[in-house]
Amino acid sequence: MEILSSRILLRPSDVERSHRFYRDVLELAVYREFGAPDHPGVVFFLGQGLLEVSGATDARPGGAVQIWLQVRDLRAEHARLVARGVPILREPRREPWGLDEMWIEDPDGVRIVIVEIPADHPLRRDTR
Repeated sequence: MEILSSRILLRPSDVERSHRFYRDVLELAVYREFGAPDHPGVVFFLGQGLLEVSGATDARPGGAVQIWLQVRDLRAEHARLVARGVPILREPRREPWGLDEMWIEDPDGVRIVIVEIPADHPLRRDTR
């Protein structure tokens, strides 16, 4: 299989609310918008990946779907999100596997893991 492009698709219960969360709260950059101008779908950059927030659903997302976002400074992101009123599900802490993580969720309950890779972690030292 040759993968040319990929993205995570979210079908939130309230599209505009989710657009505001990902654009204004998390401050993800917009890759593109499409569809009707009054109800567009929005594709956001996720580092090397993409997140499309479009359409709508009445169903709650499954607990198996999570978004993993690596940041440079987890403590700074924690302070910024707290100041914006984002509930923190789990405060920043060092995990047994050596990564610093904090958990939040989007307005529909999709878990978002925000991660900082410490300077001495093997992911930083791997030169492959």
